[in-house]
Amino acid sequence: MLHIEKYAAIDIGSNAIRLLIATVIEKEGFPTQFKKTSLVRLPIRLGADVFLKGSVCSDNYKRLLDAMMAYSLIIKTHKVVAFRACATSAMREAKNGQQIVSRLKAATGIEIQIIDGNDEAAIIASTDLKQLISDNKVFLYVDVGGGSTEFTLFANGHTIASQSFKLGTVRIINGMVDDATWQQAKNWVTQHTKAYSKIDVIGSGGNINSIYRFSEKKVGKPLSYLFMSSFYQKIKQYDYHQRVFDLKMNPDRADVIIPATRIYLSAMKWAQAKNIYVPKIGLADGIVKQLYNERNAAGLK
Repeated sequence: MLHIEKYAAIDIGSNAIRLLIATVIEKEGFPTQFKKTSLVRLPIRLGADVFLKGSVCSDNYKRLLDAMMAYSLIIKTHKVVAFRACATSAMREAKNGQQIVSRLKAATGIEIQIIDGNDEAAIIASTDLKQLISDNKVFLYVDVGGGSTEFTLFANGHTIASQSFKLGTVRIINGMVDDATWQQAKNWVTQHTKAYSKIDVIGSGGNINSIYRFSEKKVGKPLSYLFMSSFYQKIKQYDYHQRVFDLKMNPDRADVIIPATRIYLSAMKWAQAKNIYVPKIGLADGIVKQLYNERNAAGLK
């Protein structure tokens, strides 16, 4: 006998917002299955407001309001049993972040939790990432966002260290990341990885997923440092319009993919990693997993 439920997660990032609808399938004696039923991504770049002006502008608030109302209807239509909305770097730094959250809750009923970088790392660590992180391997997990990058070191199946840096793609394209920030990230990675002789990187975020599609690699196969380096050199030769038209990139991806690739490449170089794995697991997946575990613990199954 199967037990089937749907969960929803909203991820409000600095470069875009996402709604994930996941179907959870239980069968006695078998591992629980988590299937991505629907993913609705909207290119609302809150970071462009917040990192430059300090606040979410009225236009982007209206877009956010429309998005939350649409998401609310989708959640209702799917008859989800539980959902959670989380906002990251941009909303965290916005002077009017709490005010925006309050207004959205009053208008849509959706309560948004503003989380910090450590919370992000912990939520993502609760995902199926565990299948990759085996007992005898060392991985540096790199989650590149519009406002920040989270680094988490896993060794022998355990979380060793985690740190968030204001090394985000939207910040970089707006000239808001100085050499000192790059150096701080480099120092942290080299310091925490130097004790290990063999390390692989796990990449997370929309940009690495786009890079993976360009590689045409089979699912599960890693990208090499050599491929990442050649891809970086290639896309730098195209201007923004050429990346949109000739490379067929989404307009809201074509500008941030260059700094994102640089971050992944830098992380691989600092950790002396030869490969980067792309499991296509992110914050929304972690939120769904947390919701499922909470309902289990509360006996709501």
